[in-house]
Amino acid sequence: MVKGVGVSGLNPKGLLIFVALLPQFTNPQWRWPVAGQIGVLGLTFTLTCAVFYLCLGRLARTVLHARPAAARALSRFSGAAMVVIGGTLVAERLTS
Repeated sequence: MVKGVGVSGLNPKGLLIFVALLPQFTNPQWRWPVAGQIGVLGLTFTLTCAVFYLCLGRLARTVLHARPAAARALSRFSGAAMVVIGGTLVAERLTS
């Protein structure tokens, strides 16, 4: 879990949320300093994501444990999709 949090914390897309999106919702005339406002907004965003992904993971585990055939099919589909995406990226790179 710690490794996952570290990887997610260093994800540039996640950092862009804090740099590009959150400052729009701050107000310098408010009592709190802007850094505190960004901290509260960032914590709220992080907690919201945590709750969502915990619920999603729980639901996925429940569904996939109940249906092993569906889990196998999903694994095969996901693997094939990754191969197709990788092949498309290689082909794009070779044609550029």
